[in-house]
Amino acid sequence: MFRNPQESHEHSLQTLDELFRHDDFMLSIKTVIDLGCGSGRDLEWWATRTTRDEEPVPLNIKCTGVDLIERPTITKQHTNIKYQQSNFEGIIQTPPDKFDVLWCHDSFQYCLNPIQTLSKWHEIASDGAMLVIVIKQTTNIHRHDLDFAQEDGAYYHYTLINLIHMLAVAGWDCKAGFFKKDPTDPWIHAVVYKSSHSPMDPATARWYDLVEKELLPATADKCINAKGYLEQKGLVLPWLDKSLMWLGQH
Repeated sequence: MFRNPQESHEHSLQTLDELFRHDDFMLSIKTVIDLGCGSGRDLEWWATRTTRDEEPVPLNIKCTGVDLIERPTITKQHTNIKYQQSNFEGIIQTPPDKFDVLWCHDSFQYCLNPIQTLSKWHEIASDGAMLVIVIKQTTNIHRHDLDFAQEDGAYYHYTLINLIHMLAVAGWDCKAGFFKKDPTDPWIHAVVYKSSHSPMDPATARWYDLVEKELLPATADKCINAKGYLEQKGLVLPWLDKSLMWLGQH
């Protein structure tokens, strides 16, 4: 766990700064929702973005924060921020054009029904919207031993494999997505996009269904077609900086 909100935000910046380097992408964003916004520092980052010109121009992104804790000062400090004190697994007030970016840093692990939640987020996302999830892997290697960890309120274990699985079943395009999971770092970073496919019934969805709908990374398709299931060591995945991650080294 992070010791304070600033430490959490500094960790978010690993991904936020990568996104900020893509000028056309930033200019295309009209609306952002921070799901589990906590102190609101990530939300303020989105709300205060400008162009990267010599004379920066505010992007004026309309931002929405959702969290269980009341945070009235966020909206007073920034006119382009709205706040909903609610559970992000429930009903979310959505603008007419829905949300272009769904940001979820260090909070998805508290979902009581993660696949259903991802499916609901698919509904509030605009066409082609981006979903960013940063979540800690709960099964790791520490000093050559398996290390399992679980925090209060978190009931599921997460790995990159099962996160990709749930995202694809919920209609999120992982083939065009980006992923990062360093061998010595427990954090999983996932950037995926809303596909044209509706969320599937997880009780009947099969790996081959996800391959057919082209919702999985290319190396995942190759593994599934060869073995009938997905395993980590066969995955090679890109990140936003154009680097490649080979999970066989983990």
